[in-house]
Amino acid sequence: MKQPVVSRNPEVMGGTPVFAGTRVPVQTLLDYLEAGESIDEFLEGFPTVMRQQVIAFLEQAKDRLIESVS
Repeated sequence: MKQPVVSRNPEVMGGTPVFAGTRVPVQTLLDYLEAGESIDEFLEGFPTVMRQQVIAFLEQAKDRLIESVS
């Protein structure tokens, strides 16, 4: 995705990082995954988030983690 995946604005959810164009905190996705829920289950609960956003977020998180330990 070429557009930002995550946005942060003090007027949207008090500045909590959310999926761009939504009011869904990225922490919610992480909570779902930590609880053993699937991406599909997350997307069912939050239809304003696109699958491409979730995948792009996870890829960016993976890349940053790999960079931090390299």
